[in-house]
Amino acid sequence: MAKNSESVPNDVPSEGTVLNGTPVGKGRATPSRAEQEAARKRPLVADTKEAKARAKADLATQREKARVGMANGDPRYLPARDQGAQRKFVRDWVDAGWHLGEAVMPAMVLVILATFLPIAALQYYAFVGLWIFIFFVIGDMVLTSITVKRAVKRKFGADKMEKGLGWYAAMRTVQMRFLRLPKPQVKRGQKPA
Repeated sequence: MAKNSESVPNDVPSEGTVLNGTPVGKGRATPSRAEQEAARKRPLVADTKEAKARAKADLATQREKARVGMANGDPRYLPARDQGAQRKFVRDWVDAGWHLGEAVMPAMVLVILATFLPIAALQYYAFVGLWIFIFFVIGDMVLTSITVKRAVKRKFGADKMEKGLGWYAAMRTVQMRFLRLPKPQVKRGQKPA
């Protein structure tokens, strides 16, 4: 189809021309269809090294923030098993006392060292002593479980007591104090609030 010369007035400047020092129109050629499609194409997931490094650094920052928050007992970062006022009370109650379970790991290390000595009687009595000590630890765990449940019933009421608090307390007694998470918030001998 030929353009009708009468449809475009002669006094209108064409695109790309300059009138009185200012460009008229867009000032550049229309990009081809292939150029437009190429400009729109981009990867769904950026796999540049910088983007990966930035995402990795952001993730590391978030993990560190969550780790510190969990160690300090911040409720926003605690896992579901550690959340709630009753769980905090149990943690504080366990952390306020001394428990035999804290010495299980050092006792096991001593027994392992005793097995390297060439004295059969010492090895035998070390194993027997360890098993006797473990029975005392189990007894301490049971006693702790019972007393924690009683303390929670007195503080929160028997009808509002959560399930599993005794086991939660018993497992915390077996961990060495400096390895517990969330970190102990009370000193030994300090009664929990």
